[in-house]
Amino acid sequence: MAGKVIRTGEPLIVADTSDDPNLHVERDKKLGYQTRTLALVPLKSADRIIGSLCAINKKEGAFIQEDLELLSMIAGTVALSIENARVTLELQKAYREVTSLNRAKDKALNHLSHELITPVAILSSSLRFLSQKNSSLREEAWRPAVERLKRNLDRILEIQYQLEDIMSERPLEKAGLLSLLLDQCAEELAAVAVEVTGEERIYDRITKHIDRLYGPREAVPRELILDKLVLDRLEQLRPRFSFRQMNIITRLESDTPVLFPPEIFQKVFDGLLRNAIENTPDEGTIEISLRRQGEGALLRIHDYGQGITEENQKRLFEGFFPTQEVMDYSSKRPYAFNAGGKGADLLRIKILSERYRFQITQTSRRCRFIPQDRDLCPGRISRCPFCQSAEDCLHSGETEFSVYFPPKP
Repeated sequence: MAGKVIRTGEPLIVADTSDDPNLHVERDKKLGYQTRTLALVPLKSADRIIGSLCAINKKEGAFIQEDLELLSMIAGTVALSIENARVTLELQKAYREVTSLNRAKDKALNHLSHELITPVAILSSSLRFLSQKNSSLREEAWRPAVERLKRNLDRILEIQYQLEDIMSERPLEKAGLLSLLLDQCAEELAAVAVEVTGEERIYDRITKHIDRLYGPREAVPRELILDKLVLDRLEQLRPRFSFRQMNIITRLESDTPVLFPPEIFQKVFDGLLRNAIENTPDEGTIEISLRRQGEGALLRIHDYGQGITEENQKRLFEGFFPTQEVMDYSSKRPYAFNAGGKGADLLRIKILSERYRFQITQTSRRCRFIPQDRDLCPGRISRCPFCQSAEDCLHSGETEFSVYFPPKP
């Protein structure tokens, strides 16, 4: 009977169960008494039937339509309670999973950042040593290999710097731990230092070095004239992407002041500009605009490149989520088309926005000629089989990041 109500969604009255005793015998055994009459109504949630509510053996008389209506009203409350309990359990389960994933992600990033420090330092010093030792050889014999090493070392260094910003608490934790160890072993360290090096002040030098590497770094806000800062930073970065054929248009309102740490602005601007260049084919266009908005300033970096699929846009700020296949960018130099990939820049900017209270938003439209991630742009408009001119490319795909810097407090 309950199955019929759930299946049809219609209430049901059984006026006399004796007409079919075999149908009700198992239930009666479980309940411990004889069922004479039944009234059943469906338990309805917002979009489906989740069960049935049954009333057994009316005290006086037979079940009638008014009883079904009353039972249906009660069923609405019961169904809501069941659904709320189910949703609560799902939310608790999802929260536990997200918490576990966040812990794992933090642990992985912390570990990665820690593991990068020592090998990067060794690689840097070894590379300098090799460059000096090879100076007696013909330059064309060793210079390309050294340049490749330096280029890839720079990529590793960039990851380390990004991780330092993302995992902001890590330096403070390490500084405190190392300082504590130094304080506990001060006399022993000083004695060993003098014995090994002959320098009595080596302990002070070690302490200062730890503070420099791991100590807290305060980004101090200063009054910035953003239009001048954007132009200056753009000129400083141009040599890095001079091998690209890119049309960069600037529309900057003059005298646009904000109170903001300059080093944080540099990280935000550099990351967004590089993202735009690496996603725009040669002969393409990038627009950089700056204008007052209320008492603050709005910076926009708009590229007319390949755009980002809707699915990838949902996870764009998650970090270490590449929108390209790894083989498409892993062998390329910075600022080359499709040379990005690790996704740490946008995660770092998102975290910085929460820390320094600026707002970042993003919109994108994937190029209609290459709608899927697996569809590749040739990297130069003149090589595109779909575009007859640069103007065609301008109307096919685009991405814009907007950053709002709030007014002075």
